Amino acid sequence: METAVDYDVVSIDEFDALAIEIRTPLSTKYPAKAHAKKVSRQLGVQSGLVYLPGKGVSQWEDSDMGPPFRQRRFFYYMSGANFPGCAVTYDIGADNLTLWIPYTPPSLILWFGTTPSPDECLAKSDLDHVKYIADLPKYLNATLKDAGSLYVLRAEQIPKSLSLGLLKPAGAVKIDTSALLPAMAEARVVKSDFEIAMIRRANDISSAAHRAVCEGFPKYTNECEVEAAFLQACVAENAHMQSYPVIAGSGPNAATLHYDANDEPLEGRQHVVLDAGAEWQCYASDVTRTLPIGGRFTKEGKAVHDVVARMQDECIDMIAPGVGFRDMHLHAHRVATEGLLKLGILRRSDGGSDSSRTRKSTAEVVEEMLESGLSSAFFPHGLGHHVGLEVHDVAGKQRLMSTVAPWTVGGGVGGSTKKNKRDLILREDLVHMIESPAIAAAAGISSGSKVLGRPLEPGMVVTVEPGIYFCREYIEAYYLSKPELARYIDTAVLDRYWGVGGVRIEDCILVTEDGYENLTTAPKGEEMLKIINGK
Repeated sequence: METAVDYDVVSIDEFDALAIEIRTPLSTKYPAKAHAKKVSRQLGVQSGLVYLPGKGVSQWEDSDMGPPFRQRRFFYYMSGANFPGCAVTYDIGADNLTLWIPYTPPSLILWFGTTPSPDECLAKSDLDHVKYIADLPKYLNATLKDAGSLYVLRAEQIPKSLSLGLLKPAGAVKIDTSALLPAMAEARVVKSDFEIAMIRRANDISSAAHRAVCEGFPKYTNECEVEAAFLQACVAENAHMQSYPVIAGSGPNAATLHYDANDEPLEGRQHVVLDAGAEWQCYASDVTRTLPIGGRFTKEGKAVHDVVARMQDECIDMIAPGVGFRDMHLHAHRVATEGLLKLGILRRSDGGSDSSRTRKSTAEVVEEMLESGLSSAFFPHGLGHHVGLEVHDVAGKQRLMSTVAPWTVGGGVGGSTKKNKRDLILREDLVHMIESPAIAAAAGISSGSKVLGRPLEPGMVVTVEPGIYFCREYIEAYYLSKPELARYIDTAVLDRYWGVGGVRIEDCILVTEDGYENLTTAPKGEEMLKIINGK
């Protein structure tokens, strides 16, 4: 069988050169069959037919044009086919994985080119059969007589011929629309070696693109130029799709977590938060760096960047199998609280009394602030998330960390499809996370419960992306307006930091058997500054 070489590009400082470090050769075939088997194990059944339709071609309203094609990720996971008009079936009892593809007539080839042939699909992906989709209804009619159950992700994906009663066994077939989604989500949480190689390649391209932005950064005058430079570097490596819209926010825009207008001038601003990650063969990356305009951080900007860098470094060093992401998240908040207190943005609630009877130690002050959830004013999102076929990838049956109080959990939080980065971690959520071990223990719930979140496992890929933000509207509305919280914030000092906007640093981390591997090689720290300044 043909093989592809997985590799790392490593820097050799002694010779001021790059070298290629060869990893274990990988099959060129996408591991669709292995993924199908993994899903069937999660389903826990011995028979049945899994049916997944791919994405079709779509057009914008009142137009003969449409958006770029983006394949359904669950379909891709079990097929490896990244073109429209397909379906995939997996007969669990017969262990038969079949990709169903459209036939492309010559008239369409003239306009759009041909789709891959059955032989080409078999060469690219580990499948048992590839057949034309026109024969799918006949196959379903024959196979469901023995399979008995049809597993689909949701009701709207039931084959039309079956839902309309056009297939003979329609009345006898059990159609399950609830079991497949959690089974597939759980299967996707721990990545295969092939998937890790794809995510690593996406990170390599993104890291090189971040480096290219640093090299050209001194001449940029607008956020749009930062975005353009990143995209140019990705496309030049044949990575035409981004995992998410590029974020290139300067000044106050850096305090908007998902800013993507990227159209404002850089003049008079301190730095740019560049959050950008290329996609490679449907697999994502997620990388953020904060670049100082003019090649040097301001005094306030450097102070905040140093705190965020410490947050990230210490949290990455915590990563190992069995570690709770909740513990990492809370450690990041502890570091943020210590840093903001040292900068004077946060202050003692006791007014700094010199009385030995009333003055609290710094450690006590940090604990008091942490338990109040105050740091969520400046670090209002999750520490990270899974990365895979989605940039905010599925969490499986249990989220990395729970932000819901145990008394409201019930049985549903583990299967939640909410994603930590997209959710604000409100002050109340942070307090619940801090209190949850004691509350769980009092309720007789084990420390490994889904109330606390899912421990890290080898093969997971997660981001570590702490940040500190100075969003005036958010802080004034929810913190400075409340006397019990405002007493901890020195507004005179805070006024000096509004111009910082926000600072975020983010890498993609693979959990290994004995620790972690950082898949992101984009320059940061002193290396980043040297590149920006041409040294």
